[in-house]
Amino acid sequence: MSVWNALFLREAVSRLSVGRIAWLWLLAEPIIQIGIMLFIFTVIRMRIVGGISTEAWLIIGMVTFLMFKRPSGQVQNALSANRALFAYRQVKPIDTLLVRAWLEGFITVLIAIIFGIGGTFFGVELIPHDPLMVVTVFFGMWLMGLGYGLVTSVAVELIPKMGTFLGFFGALLHISSGVVLPVSTVPEPYRGWLLLNPLLHGTEAARVGISPYYHAIPGMDIGYTYKCAIVAIFFGLALHRRFETKLITL
Repeated sequence: MSVWNALFLREAVSRLSVGRIAWLWLLAEPIIQIGIMLFIFTVIRMRIVGGISTEAWLIIGMVTFLMFKRPSGQVQNALSANRALFAYRQVKPIDTLLVRAWLEGFITVLIAIIFGIGGTFFGVELIPHDPLMVVTVFFGMWLMGLGYGLVTSVAVELIPKMGTFLGFFGALLHISSGVVLPVSTVPEPYRGWLLLNPLLHGTEAARVGISPYYHAIPGMDIGYTYKCAIVAIFFGLALHRRFETKLITL
């Protein structure tokens, strides 16, 4: 536990030392994306999505997806960023990944709180109708980010050019997770295919937790997100156990 505490402080200090611009970008990136999508939705005159305002629909989707995106991205790159620490016997590769996941989850919660307060100030209803549902969704998305990051962190170290493929795959996940595309407008059978994406269930469930008026797509099941997360975590841990020596010596 002392190793985890030390690693957590090290990661936190490194985040604080990157400067104000990096911290501002944490908020600016989703704001810019939301602004672009709001402009597009305004042009096509779509002001309501699934029974809630377009602004609320976009913000909830963006912030919920961040709870997957930030931990998964940071966990994926944790091995290369902390390789010098593996010279110490007390530090295992898996330690650096878990600590990064916790820190990114904490940062994303802060971002969600800021967006919630800011959105409410500007008249966007973002106060949770079902707080327990929102917490359940956020934790499930965080677990998905951890599991995905555990698997990809091994893949990028062992397979050349895997990072390029994962960047493309991440863009597909963003589109198919109901973050910027109203999945309710997708006809069958393609909508059923999109439901295979566990992140889509998370973004839809988050909107249900925020607003009782939101009409989620049929088949939404946050339990499916948890099942996929558990499988990904166990698979990722198995990969790290199998290739631990190779990951340290690369």
